[in-house]
Amino acid sequence: MFKLKERGTTVPTELMAGVTTFLTMVYIVIVNPGILSKAGMDFHGVFIATVLASIVATLIMGLFANYPIVLAPGMGLNAYFAFSVVGGSGVSWQTALGAVFVAGVLFIVLSLTSFRYMLLDAIPTSLKHAITAGIGLFITFIGLQNAKVIVASPSTLLTLGDLREPMTALTIIGLIVSLILMAYQVRGFLFFGMLITAVLAWIMGLLTMPETFVAAPTGLSATAFQLDISGVFSGGMYAVIFTFLLITLFDTTGTMLGVAEQAGLLKDNKFPRSRGALLADAIGTSTGALLGTSPTSAYIESSSGVAVGGRTGLTAITVCVLLALTLFFSPIIAVLASIPAITAPALIIVGFLMMNVLRKIEWQDLEEAFPAFLIVVLMPLTYSIATGIGIGFIVYPVLKLLRGKRSDVHPIFYLFAVLFFIQIVFFSH
Repeated sequence: MFKLKERGTTVPTELMAGVTTFLTMVYIVIVNPGILSKAGMDFHGVFIATVLASIVATLIMGLFANYPIVLAPGMGLNAYFAFSVVGGSGVSWQTALGAVFVAGVLFIVLSLTSFRYMLLDAIPTSLKHAITAGIGLFITFIGLQNAKVIVASPSTLLTLGDLREPMTALTIIGLIVSLILMAYQVRGFLFFGMLITAVLAWIMGLLTMPETFVAAPTGLSATAFQLDISGVFSGGMYAVIFTFLLITLFDTTGTMLGVAEQAGLLKDNKFPRSRGALLADAIGTSTGALLGTSPTSAYIESSSGVAVGGRTGLTAITVCVLLALTLFFSPIIAVLASIPAITAPALIIVGFLMMNVLRKIEWQDLEEAFPAFLIVVLMPLTYSIATGIGIGFIVYPVLKLLRGKRSDVHPIFYLFAVLFFIQIVFFSH
């Protein structure tokens, strides 16, 4: 079924690859509910929704696309959901879930047609990289804020926090611990960094252990089927839908191509069974919206499983089984997520890793580099991923036109620019 012999792998190798991938990405079941609970959502409901949406998407990836790729609610997309859409725009989390669902349905339609390739081709490579880097800077900023390493200042808007505060000091220690584990290439360094920081928090009296570590999963009813689709259209949240769709589409595609190339699964530089792979993410995003979480995305952490020999969907299925087991550990996961010093280092380091793509931008080319620069800096400064994307998308074709390079811009991209201009200038952003 999984073509193990054809791909030169074995069942034990695939199982070990699944365990490795699980350890590198399981931090999301702690971090994601912690972020979305700041938008007023029930922690336990989001926790269960996170696990179930991840399992649904990853099962489809493993069974129908047969790739060792794991999907789960994406970092950056959850921050956009909680801090930009809900926190920044004052939209209810129910309406925000409605926008995620609409984006998921559109993603399903695109995955079934060739239009997805046209949409991806329309966006310049430099801007794709800039969006990834901008999201990385944004979630790093959020991590520093949550831990009070950066605090508000009446004179300079922002300043360095009091590093003597126990929670802030523990965050710095936790960050150092995770970086040491990362430097020594420890598998699952983020997850183990969280556990070590949790032990330190307990020693310092900042963490109180729950009465029980294991409990039956409850609370999904607080978020499941609570989405408000009508509010999406009455509120004119088209830029939000577009942002969810855009990021999910090319982030997932880019990650899948990268992991598939690492595993040697590309054929003539083409991605076989791409429709099934994209449908896995599209269905995962739609399912997640129904259950109560932000959009899913392919995880680059899948490459850790590939590095130890994972080549088939059996790796993904193994991760699903391990994710299902986490459903019974909600008491301890809730405690871990409630301590900023435990989750903030993960946000900071993931943000750092996402900034790596900046080296792929041609900084000597003004028309490519300046719009990319605007996207990167404006996402954290405006506290809005959509605004950063929008302004970059407006400036890019303007510079091309001024330099007489009109044909360098895809016709669809001009439409993107006009829509973002209307949204930013005339509507709430």
